Amino acid sequence: MVGGILDTGDIMSFTTNIKNEIINIEYPKSELIAELSAIVNISALIQRETFQIYIENIGVSRRIYKLFKDLFNADIKLEKDKINRLNKKYLINIIVSDKDKKILKTLGILTDEGKRKTIPDDYLLDSLEEKKAYLRGCFLICGSINDPKTSRYHLEFIIENKATANFVSKLLNSLNYNSKVLKREKHYMVYLKESERISDFIKLLNAYNSLFYYEDIRIYRDHKNMTNRLNNCEQANIDKIVFSSNEQLENIKKLKEIKDFDLLDDKIKEVCIYKEKYPESSMQELAEIISIETGKVITKSGINHRFRKIKELIKEDK
Repeated sequence: MVGGILDTGDIMSFTTNIKNEIINIEYPKSELIAELSAIVNISALIQRETFQIYIENIGVSRRIYKLFKDLFNADIKLEKDKINRLNKKYLINIIVSDKDKKILKTLGILTDEGKRKTIPDDYLLDSLEEKKAYLRGCFLICGSINDPKTSRYHLEFIIENKATANFVSKLLNSLNYNSKVLKREKHYMVYLKESERISDFIKLLNAYNSLFYYEDIRIYRDHKNMTNRLNNCEQANIDKIVFSSNEQLENIKKLKEIKDFDLLDDKIKEVCIYKEKYPESSMQELAEIISIETGKVITKSGINHRFRKIKELIKEDK
């Protein structure tokens, strides 16, 4: 956490791929202002004559630099410090000292009296596209999405200010994303868990290559889960048939022990004989076998009725 921002962009390759995919997309000026407003609101360290933004993702830092240049023609300073020699990670410090107060007021970060605001003015997010742009800025500066190859679906924004976190969550929910806010030590996490909502958010970012990748894996996982469920159901049915067959055979054995088999009803004797002859058959299979071999049609329901009668005969003798 540096300068009010925890950037996970380079930690998770899928997140980095999404950000790299969207940083060069052009939008109308009003949308770019909304995007930059979110970035500055969440990440800027505001001082007396300047404000600074710290970020690890070099591509996103270039996007921010370009936004300041194109929107305000401001003189921006970039400082780059290597923070990990092994993987060549850098911390980018974007310093804005030219037109800083004007920029902050335009972006809805400062009032005319110079007081800090944590929630943007309504006029900045007047349209649906501007709301999407603000969320895009949030994602670029503090958002991450788990690679769908992992065991869970998860999208999150790490935000220090509680009011800002609640505002971002409210904005997401106004677009039906079903987000929640969780307090985490010194910051707040705004997050989504539903795979379809995360897919919709990637679409909102216009990151279509990442969306296709995400959907391919999601479909594969859903298909795999469905196959597993079907296999489990099939196994459960097999287990049920085995249990039922064993119970039927046990009841036939008990019936023979307590009753004179030759004096039993012909239909009862018939089902007992065929069940012992085909012990692994289900009731449906037994009905088909008896129907074929005797020439008299009997249904699964008829077989079930005969086995219920066998249970009743056993209970009568107790």
